[in-house]
Amino acid sequence: MTTAVRRPARRQYVPPQHGAWAMLLLPYLAGVIVAGFRWPDVPLLGAWLAGYLLSYFVLQAIKSRRPRRYRAQITLYAPVTAVLAAPVLVACPRLLLFAPPYAALLAVNAWYAYRRRERALVNDLASVLQSCLMVFVVAVVAGRPLTDVVTPFAVVLLYLVGTVLYVKTMIRERGNIGYFRASVAYHAAALVAGLAAGILPGVVFAVLLVRAWALPGRALTPRRVGITEIGASALVLLAATV
Repeated sequence: MTTAVRRPARRQYVPPQHGAWAMLLLPYLAGVIVAGFRWPDVPLLGAWLAGYLLSYFVLQAIKSRRPRRYRAQITLYAPVTAVLAAPVLVACPRLLLFAPPYAALLAVNAWYAYRRRERALVNDLASVLQSCLMVFVVAVVAGRPLTDVVTPFAVVLLYLVGTVLYVKTMIRERGNIGYFRASVAYHAAALVAGLAAGILPGVVFAVLLVRAWALPGRALTPRRVGITEIGASALVLLAATV
């Protein structure tokens, strides 16, 4: 009985987006591994995750036109995000330079949420770019030049953009031959770019190309697709940092 009560309560505060966690953690971990760890990275990770949860429920409030429905989640995650972000900004105020691009990308998300078209390709790409910018954020925290993390940024960006196309062929655009061809063509181009970055990225993007070609049409639930992408993210993290 206790378990039955707890599960719905947890779902009220945790989005049912299994693949989102990989998209959030991959750029952060790639940045930390390449740029080096600093103590602000700990509250930065907390603020990053809490900020995602906050943005998710704010966008749900915009989409539904019923902000009261999500008041509890917003009033929980807003102060948590602020408290965790404060020491990071005090330690590294240069991070405020990222405020304009993040604000612009979030505005894109808000627009598509208002139009109830949050699954649009442009909206997904805006979310991917938000995640990938975290590689540069971590580099600034570490005091490293952005040029030091261009390669991991590019590898992660190539992967996540491809994942947007691939996941669409598995779920919302299943059976859409146009999306399937676009996904396979993109992954073929990503393979070429990966080979230019090194042998390991080339091997990983070859695996991703096979996955983009072979898995669409198979009976995989969204949950399984998301879990599969966690494994793919681990391979990409290796390729981006070794």
